[in-house]
Amino acid sequence: MFRPSVHLINKEIREKKFKSILSTVTFFLFLPALIIIFWLFMKGYPALSWDFITMDPIDGMTAGGIFPTIVGTFWLVMISVLVSCPLGVVAAIYLSEYAPDNKVTRMIRLAILNLAGVPSIVHALFGLGAFVLFLKMGTSILAASFTLAVMNLPVIITSTLESLKAVPQSYREASWNVGASKLQTIRHIVLPNSIPGILTGLVFAVGRSAGETAAILFTGVAFYLPFLPQTVFDQCMALSMHLFTISTQVVGVPDAYPFATALVLILLILSVNSIAVVLRYYFRTRRKW
Repeated sequence: MFRPSVHLINKEIREKKFKSILSTVTFFLFLPALIIIFWLFMKGYPALSWDFITMDPIDGMTAGGIFPTIVGTFWLVMISVLVSCPLGVVAAIYLSEYAPDNKVTRMIRLAILNLAGVPSIVHALFGLGAFVLFLKMGTSILAASFTLAVMNLPVIITSTLESLKAVPQSYREASWNVGASKLQTIRHIVLPNSIPGILTGLVFAVGRSAGETAAILFTGVAFYLPFLPQTVFDQCMALSMHLFTISTQVVGVPDAYPFATALVLILLILSVNSIAVVLRYYFRTRRKW
């Protein structure tokens, strides 16, 4: 009867130890996120109620709810994603499928990567100059959303590029061999198999748009508004800005209010991201390699 050698046994032991180390490190990296959510829930629980979600702030934002901030955050996230996602995907398709591999293309790719590391306050000043003043959008939801879209573009382009590269070249060659054009190959073969990667970039874009404060500070978000925005040319309130305001600028805010606001912000991001994750899983299971 075959018996494994000592070398094979030692190899399996090392594999198990290495796997245990990786799982332990991963768990301890994930643990702080769970602790933060649990801590926010315990601290914010006294303020959480249906009225807190559906009411306007009252008494100088020391009471009432956060409904206008939820509406404003929804406007900002949706418009910024609707602007940045198509532009980012189109740019990635050009860089991956059409652009020649020369110095100019490599410089553009390097610039995109560097743009992802630019501080958000710099994006805010760019949005103020480009959208608020030059394009005369004023401080509005549209200007703030466009500023967030500029911030999101590097993430979406990079994730889409990597996803397009992951599609096997043999898929393209098989499509060309049956007479399909390059555009038809991209539309029917490459893009459908890249959707999981595109959705990954979308998840990051949603999270960053919902949690951003500096980029919307000068371009479209108000300290307090007594009404809901009616058009994209109005200002709005946002959860992230509201959290900063009641934590640092308003006196007499109950202790639980900032924690409850932060918890709602995180749950809102997780809810939107969950939809993208489910869609990504669905399209990934349909992928054929």
